[in-house]
Amino acid sequence: MGRHRQRKLTLSERVNLNPDLSRGLLALFLFILGGLSALSFFSLAGVAGQFIDSLLAITFGQVRYVVPIVLILVAILMVKDMEYEYRPTHFIGSILFILSFNGLIHLQKPVEQMYDLATQGYGGGLVGFLPAWFLYTYIGYWGAFMLLCGLLLAGVIFIFNTSLAQIVDLHKKFFLLLGWFGQKIVAFFASFKNEKVEFKIKGDYETGTTDVTTDEDGEAETEEEQRVFQKRTLSANEENKNHEEPDSEETVVEEMNEEPKERGIPKPIIRDLPPIDLLFTSKSKPTSGDIKSNAEVIRDTLHNFGIEVDMGEVRVGPTVTQYSLKPAKGVKLTRITNLGNDLALALAAHPIRIEAPIPGQSLVGIEVPNQKVAMVTLRELLESPEFKNSDNHNMMIALGKDVAGKVWFADLPKMPHLLIAGATNSGKTVCINTVLLSLLYQNTAETLRMIMVDPKRVELTMYNGIPHLLTPVITDAAKTVNALKWTIGEMDRRFTLLADAGKRDIGSYNKSAAEPLPYIVFVIDELADLMAMAASEVEAGIIRLAQMARAVGIHLIVATQRPSMEVITGLMKANIPARIAFSVPSLIDSRTILDTSGAEKLLGRGDMLFLSAEMSKPKRLQGAFVSEEEMKRVIDHLKGDEPPVYDESIVSRNNSGGGGTVNMFGGANSDNDPLFDEAKKIVMESGKASASLLQRRMKVGYARAARLLDEMEEAGIVGPADGAKPRELFTEHINPLGQHMRPTEPDEIPEDEQSMDAGGAPVFEEPTEEQNKE
Repeated sequence: MGRHRQRKLTLSERVNLNPDLSRGLLALFLFILGGLSALSFFSLAGVAGQFIDSLLAITFGQVRYVVPIVLILVAILMVKDMEYEYRPTHFIGSILFILSFNGLIHLQKPVEQMYDLATQGYGGGLVGFLPAWFLYTYIGYWGAFMLLCGLLLAGVIFIFNTSLAQIVDLHKKFFLLLGWFGQKIVAFFASFKNEKVEFKIKGDYETGTTDVTTDEDGEAETEEEQRVFQKRTLSANEENKNHEEPDSEETVVEEMNEEPKERGIPKPIIRDLPPIDLLFTSKSKPTSGDIKSNAEVIRDTLHNFGIEVDMGEVRVGPTVTQYSLKPAKGVKLTRITNLGNDLALALAAHPIRIEAPIPGQSLVGIEVPNQKVAMVTLRELLESPEFKNSDNHNMMIALGKDVAGKVWFADLPKMPHLLIAGATNSGKTVCINTVLLSLLYQNTAETLRMIMVDPKRVELTMYNGIPHLLTPVITDAAKTVNALKWTIGEMDRRFTLLADAGKRDIGSYNKSAAEPLPYIVFVIDELADLMAMAASEVEAGIIRLAQMARAVGIHLIVATQRPSMEVITGLMKANIPARIAFSVPSLIDSRTILDTSGAEKLLGRGDMLFLSAEMSKPKRLQGAFVSEEEMKRVIDHLKGDEPPVYDESIVSRNNSGGGGTVNMFGGANSDNDPLFDEAKKIVMESGKASASLLQRRMKVGYARAARLLDEMEEAGIVGPADGAKPRELFTEHINPLGQHMRPTEPDEIPEDEQSMDAGGAPVFEEPTEEQNKE
């Protein structure tokens, strides 16, 4: 094997200079050079200034007057933002921008005079002459003009690391803001007149509506200034309905006392969507360390183990930096994945995660934790063009950013349910709040209703009072079961409405319905506590909703901090394909949530893996953060002054759910299972009670057979389970007709009849204390 070649040291490494110091010296040099260039234009820099002026004139032509400004701005940015990393794409973008910009200026000169004018310091100088003359010669004026414009745009994209859609969106913002500013100026001058003048701006600034009114006192008022952000506004009819003042107090009383026409969801109080200013923003940037050094450490470490790789692109994300590499032909990926601990030791970073391969690419990704994590705020995601330009319904969920800094959203109706799991303090509750606020920022109580369950009584109780809630936040297991039953009944009622209207889903139904149905989101913060108290009822309700409720606009969001098979059962996972896994302590927990490894190597504090039915492998994201103060401000805005309208029947024992009392298994609307009488008869005839017996005789699954035994136990027909022993059968409580009877006390039975009951069945009396002694 050949001798490994040593890497050449840079000048700063030889002199042992601090990187910040070397950057500061470079910024100082650029600042002085820019100052001398500016002085040379006014002949204030002596002989050196004349030389600089001549050099800039020949090189850049008339564009030379911009060079000092650019040099000084670059110097200031280098000093102000020491953590910013300059990439080769910035250099490429700058070259493209200068060549295309100077070329466009020089292209306007006569072609036979282009060279002479360039040497005299006119047009774009020699830098503009070269592309302008070459392109004009081969593709003509208009071809050269179009190509140079394209190169100019490409240079901007490289410099700012942005996309063409964002540039177009920024262009639209600029002109809309310019028009809005012009209207403000007109309104200001019009305020000097004594008569009342009204100016109404009819334009959409970021899909928001702005009304400017000038009153008699000369004060310009912006009525909808806080709603510039809002992604979707109410229709004109809804706004008139919501903002129209009542004619009298009697009208208000009549509207409040009016009952709904049909059973179902009560009419909510409609309030405006919260403004984006209630959320905070953050400008923190990640610190990934020495990228070049880490890339060489990765390559050298793999080389030491006999694996040759070619290093690829490096992506700096909010939490981790992903180093991509392409292994040589014949290298098995398992050889690289098995070296995770060795790479972590060489990089002095733990834990690292190896993604082999990166989905959609023939590369392997090694994710190394950043030295400084950048905070991803909810406001940053809600203001992103991807969120504002989405054309689907108002059920988008803000998730976070991936390792490339790309924002990620999820469409709740397409999920259609979400499972969130992770250890304590890993970011699970913050994720729930982010999901809820994302929905609240897009929907009024007329389009979205919620049922929240919080057995811990800590996290979700602060949402009490918002008009979106159908019932106060539930903290009791029995009420949770009743709420699940009500939701199943509401689901059946909606299916009936869709069938009568000939529609397949809630979206098509709401387009033609006189009274659209709101979406319902059922949120459970801690599933483990509910499964410990009422496992069979909660599991059956969740499974039935997960199987059928998507089409009628009912969605589940379930969270737990104990991802075990007893809590997250197989049927739940099968019906909830969208899952979010936060940091967990073991590989078993990761496989319980995602059916794959990876969650045990997460860093916590919002670092998560997101998996949906449309993805083959989980995607690593840094979840959005929302503080408690932000939540309080948004919730206080939604609460308003009027108390919310609740439906107390949702959590009552005999709720109707718009369709009568229901059971969890989808049978007839009764308190007991429809097969209860048949199961009771089988138990009486066989003289024993067991789930396996009911499974064989009735051809039902284990869950339903166990539920039938539980119902017979509640009715006093069979005794409780006692380990491996069979359940006790209370035959004395059943008459010959198979009807359950009240247990009779021994004192009420004559002495000559105590050995036999009314039906002739023997009664097994408990032995007395004297018999026990014998």
